[in-house]
Amino acid sequence: MLNTAVVILNWNGRKYLEKFLPALTTHTPNAEIVIADNASEDDSYDFLQANYPQLRYIQLDRNYGFTGGYNRALAQIKANYYVLLNSDIEVSANWLEPLIEAMEQNANLAACMPKIKAYNQPEYFEYAGACGGFIDKYGYPFCRGRIMDTVERDTGQYDKPVDIMWASGACLAIRSNTFHQVGGFDDAFFAHMEEIDLCWRIHHLGKAIQVIPASEVYHVGGGTLPNESPFKLFLNFRNNLFLLNKNLPDDKRKQILLRRKLLDYLAYMVYLLKGQFRNAAAIRKAHKAYYKEKRNLRIKHKAIKNAPEKTFQGLVLPHSIVWHYIIKGKRKYSQLTFK
Repeated sequence: MLNTAVVILNWNGRKYLEKFLPALTTHTPNAEIVIADNASEDDSYDFLQANYPQLRYIQLDRNYGFTGGYNRALAQIKANYYVLLNSDIEVSANWLEPLIEAMEQNANLAACMPKIKAYNQPEYFEYAGACGGFIDKYGYPFCRGRIMDTVERDTGQYDKPVDIMWASGACLAIRSNTFHQVGGFDDAFFAHMEEIDLCWRIHHLGKAIQVIPASEVYHVGGGTLPNESPFKLFLNFRNNLFLLNKNLPDDKRKQILLRRKLLDYLAYMVYLLKGQFRNAAAIRKAHKAYYKEKRNLRIKHKAIKNAPEKTFQGLVLPHSIVWHYIIKGKRKYSQLTFK
């Protein structure tokens, strides 16, 4: 059995494979590199066969999204550790070793992530993970180094490894046995926030997740769906409701979901007032899709054993991050108090 498999899920990403595979193959000498393809319609396969025939290639029969694509690909890969890597990431020298070493040295560490910086502005953190993920009491995600739309410059302020609520799916190292123990990604998410759901289920096992800043990668971001995409907005609003319904404890679930729905309604009204009708429609569509899935979510919730509250101390902000950001002007992780 190979110790580590670095797995890229590709969908029409030939330009990223061409750009970033050279650094990956150079800086990843001791792991198997696997390209899993979600039925791309570009010439990704021909490019790989012509230039990287030594890499393992898994062809899926259709686009199963981030969740289904990785679930099907990882089911075919034998390794102690999986490292899920976006195709639009440039790795640096010695990027992989700190991640694997951290898990080798800590038996309770189930998953970890590197410091993720912006490819086009490498002095700044990158939006989709920065230096470790957290959520507030209403399920809004934020990071060390990124709150809402404010991204911090990296000055070494977050260079200490710490426990985090979630590790970014853009670059996620995870024990293979843990991935399969919790059932992998939830296919219903398709894409976006699926890694938060996965990590929440890992916490239910009493396992730890960390960011390891000694490892650095550089992410382009928005390679599959641009940030302004109404479909991306739909996925984020729908999947956040999925996330809360599945994972919150019974004594908090209904109350928090009600408040979250009210916040979503406010967002809907803001988009209407701004004349952004497609975005407003995406929120409405997200809620319809959520109600359609509620029965399955109840089944999934019953299958999850809720972790003790103390497990999430320091990982879940017991306040609204939106309130802190807009009203109190707290734009940096270092300004937040988790008590």
